[in-house]
Amino acid sequence: MHLYFSEFHDKGTGIIFKIKKEVYSAVSPYQEIKIFDTCTYGRLLVLDGLVMLTEKDEFVYHEMLVHPAFSFKSVVKKAGVIGGGDGGTIREILKYRDVEEAYLIEIDRMVVEASKKYLPFTASSLKDERVKIFFEDGIRFLNVREEGFDLLFVDSSDPVGPAKALYSKEFYESIRRNLKEDGIVVFQSESPWYHLEIIKKQIDGLSEFFNEVRLYFAPVPTYPGGFWSFTMATNKKLKKQRDFIPPGLRYFNESVRENLFWLPEFVKNVTG
Repeated sequence: MHLYFSEFHDKGTGIIFKIKKEVYSAVSPYQEIKIFDTCTYGRLLVLDGLVMLTEKDEFVYHEMLVHPAFSFKSVVKKAGVIGGGDGGTIREILKYRDVEEAYLIEIDRMVVEASKKYLPFTASSLKDERVKIFFEDGIRFLNVREEGFDLLFVDSSDPVGPAKALYSKEFYESIRRNLKEDGIVVFQSESPWYHLEIIKKQIDGLSEFFNEVRLYFAPVPTYPGGFWSFTMATNKKLKKQRDFIPPGLRYFNESVRENLFWLPEFVKNVTG
């Protein structure tokens, strides 16, 4: 008998993984956490029944969330991550020597602890002395602070339940307040195949607070549609300011950077 994990993306489509074994299972005050060993994609992290990452393809998501924004900043001393308790976004941030502080603001301590134990390929960098971890609600954290981040990454779950507030105008305003004048924020912004209206709503909302809002994409096979979007927002003109790309990356490179903001026609027709 074989064990399988499946996630439905709508009533008729989804993804299925053949499982070797369940590695970890727990229910935190916020969500159900499961980690599996799969036959094809290595280790798999699932939160409330939704795929968060797999060992085989997480590098595409994390590299594309982080490295494009660094290209538009000559110096980054302070970066922050909302969510991202698996540590993958922090791992990519710390590949830049000019980073002096990397804040991880994650509401669920159990996700971080499970990742440290069972997902070392993403979480090992959380031990770095530059990392400061805050087990707090990201919205509440930003509402009472003005941190002056050079870069901020919103590595959130889908806009359901408590995460809906991460797509609100109040949250966008608090982000702007916590960024430096020339700071940049990057959101993971869902699948254009399944969530195009959510993407448009996010772009429209961010445009009320930022002068430049740009959408870009990367292929992530285990996410809905296998084609994922990211939204970058800033109050400065986006212009390449550093040539350095960290060695050892497996997806992001100069060619990807030069063609970052291409948009297929079906997306342009909706998002403008």
